[in-house]
Amino acid sequence: MSTRLQRWISRVVPLLLLFGMVALRAVDPWVMEQLRNIVFDTYQNIKPRSHDPAKSPVRIVDIDDESLRRLGQWPWPRTIMARLVQRLHEGGAIVVAFDIIFAEPDRLSPRQALKTWPDVPELKALRDRGNTLPDNDEMLAKAMRRGRTVTAFALVNRKTKTLPQVKTGFGYGGYSPLPFIYAFDGGVSTIPVLTSAAAGNGAANWVPDRDQILRRVPTVFRVGETIYPTLFAEVLRVGVGAGGYKIRTTAASGDTTGGAKTGITALQIGNASVPTDANGRMLLYFAPHDRSRYIPAWRILAGEIPANQIKGRVFLIGTSAAGLRDIRATPLSTSVPGVEAHAQAIEQVITGVYLLRPDFADGIEIVVLFLAGLGIILLLPKLGAWMAMAIFFPIVLLLAWGGWYLFDQYRLVLDGIYPAVGVLVVFLSMTLANFLMAERQRNQIRNAFSHYLSPDLVKRLADQPGQLRLGGESRRMSILFSDVRNFTNISEKLDAEALAQFMNRYLTKMTDAILRHGGTVDKYIGDAIMAFWNAPLVDDDHPSNACKAALAMIEGLEQVNQELRAQEGWPLEDDIRIGIGINTGHCSVGNFGSEQRFDYSVLGDDVNVAARLEGLSKTYGVSTLIGEETRAATSEFAAVELDLVRVKGRAAASRIYLLAGGEDYAQSREFTEWNDRQKSMLSAYRGQDWSKCKAAIAACREASNGRIDGYYRLIEARMDGFMAEPPPSDWDGVHVAMTK
Repeated sequence: MSTRLQRWISRVVPLLLLFGMVALRAVDPWVMEQLRNIVFDTYQNIKPRSHDPAKSPVRIVDIDDESLRRLGQWPWPRTIMARLVQRLHEGGAIVVAFDIIFAEPDRLSPRQALKTWPDVPELKALRDRGNTLPDNDEMLAKAMRRGRTVTAFALVNRKTKTLPQVKTGFGYGGYSPLPFIYAFDGGVSTIPVLTSAAAGNGAANWVPDRDQILRRVPTVFRVGETIYPTLFAEVLRVGVGAGGYKIRTTAASGDTTGGAKTGITALQIGNASVPTDANGRMLLYFAPHDRSRYIPAWRILAGEIPANQIKGRVFLIGTSAAGLRDIRATPLSTSVPGVEAHAQAIEQVITGVYLLRPDFADGIEIVVLFLAGLGIILLLPKLGAWMAMAIFFPIVLLLAWGGWYLFDQYRLVLDGIYPAVGVLVVFLSMTLANFLMAERQRNQIRNAFSHYLSPDLVKRLADQPGQLRLGGESRRMSILFSDVRNFTNISEKLDAEALAQFMNRYLTKMTDAILRHGGTVDKYIGDAIMAFWNAPLVDDDHPSNACKAALAMIEGLEQVNQELRAQEGWPLEDDIRIGIGINTGHCSVGNFGSEQRFDYSVLGDDVNVAARLEGLSKTYGVSTLIGEETRAATSEFAAVELDLVRVKGRAAASRIYLLAGGEDYAQSREFTEWNDRQKSMLSAYRGQDWSKCKAAIAACREASNGRIDGYYRLIEARMDGFMAEPPPSDWDGVHVAMTK
């Protein structure tokens, strides 16, 4: 692929992405709307609508849990509701509205209750007397007529025999708003005796978003061609004494240039013009949930609320009781009584504090996205990387901040986040295209050298070409060697295919244990593995990670043995065993070899010691030996000192330790007892107290459950030799290892 073609593709792909994001915004699926909702919810949480409880004209008469406890279970007799309404009207309430639907006659009214009595002569006198008693619903209707009362109904998506009563009319100029209004098929109404007594009747429906959060409240609904007001709008109309509503639409009312018929823009209620979206929904600007809005119903009935707390206020009767399930989610809270949303909507209109999203907002957001993205596409190729970032980030921040600024200062709901994300996508796509072109060049280098060098080294050289030279650095590291015991005998008993399958299974399990604990596999030498820690990546905890890898290798070997034992036709009777040696010290790590070929590896005396320790593990009959430096850095592990050894090719003697287990085993009583007896045994051995040493070995065997019996047989054999031919007078307990 030519360089010119690559550059052309790097321009076209971001441009196509930009057009795709613009098209997505224009189509505006619900996912896009939900993303905007999240942004606007964040704005409201940062700056909710201010609320002064003392100045708010709206109060909620709360049928709360305490009221239910005092006055009885719900539904209450309508006589209680009548007393409640009467108290509010006598106190001077402007409007009393129900966020409750009384869809059936009160079953506790005398006439209704009598229907449930058995028709027997003994109850005839009581029945005749009961039929003359006042009806509960009529008593509530009488109380409602004392002042301005608003009842509620619910619209439903099914046909009903009757429809709710409309208490007022709607006017509009120009084209009909009906196609834009949310439609239902029927309604569940409050019973006629109560509706007739009310001054207003409104729909208590909510239309939450897909995530069931209330962000908008419709001002009107419709069934067929009949328009209904929502409850909060009807409360406002009755409160100001307006005779009807006026629906304002675009074009006809001059709200949009060009004569476009895009829907509703506002609902006129008296002198108040409530701004809406095209479907007649008002954006709710929530104030924080405040219990001072609520007055428990029982307190009003008990006469505990003074008249000055009632006069001149609007009262909504609703419930916060959890059992009545009128709970809603808002941008500010996951659980708010539904009646509060009505109250907050009324407060917004009374105070004139609205969230505004003009009908041209979608167009503005699309244009800003396109121009900003196009600017990035045109400018980025002409600028350096740093200059491009210097321009890009301010643009993104300006777009994101602009949406918040308009909300904060003007309560305008315009989305600056999506244009910012669009610009980010364009920028990242161009950056990615440039990266892919550079990566393609690196791949050419990798392909050219992969036939001659290891893939890991090729990757390092492609990423850091400056390392393409001989040399190394000094670094403190931990080195691990492992080897399969009696591998010659194993290979003799397996054919070539079985041997290859076994080695692949074994090396995979061992390598996985090393890599999981941050090690670098240096090389495989037949059945042997060499690995190291703290290079090329820094690992401050490399001794511990090397020990963890060794323990994981032993555990992984047991799994391999279980699989082999279960394998049909496996010819070996004994389990596979390995020896591991670990040492820590300063080494030289880097690229070693010739000018023609070299490997990334590690060299040094401490590397040789690790190899010797692996060899000694067979001599001592144990699985894992660690050096003195490794033990000093891993005191949290269970390790037992075995001997003081001078390995071949090294003048200094060093202590060697059996890695017996992890941190949990190191804290166990079993290990502590074994380690204490081991120290006593070594002290007797080095002090040439052979009888005491033999007794101590017996105690060690018991404490260790015979897990390293081969080691103890080795020490006993040495003592037998010393007893036959005592060591020299200057013997210091050091054993000289004559083999590698």
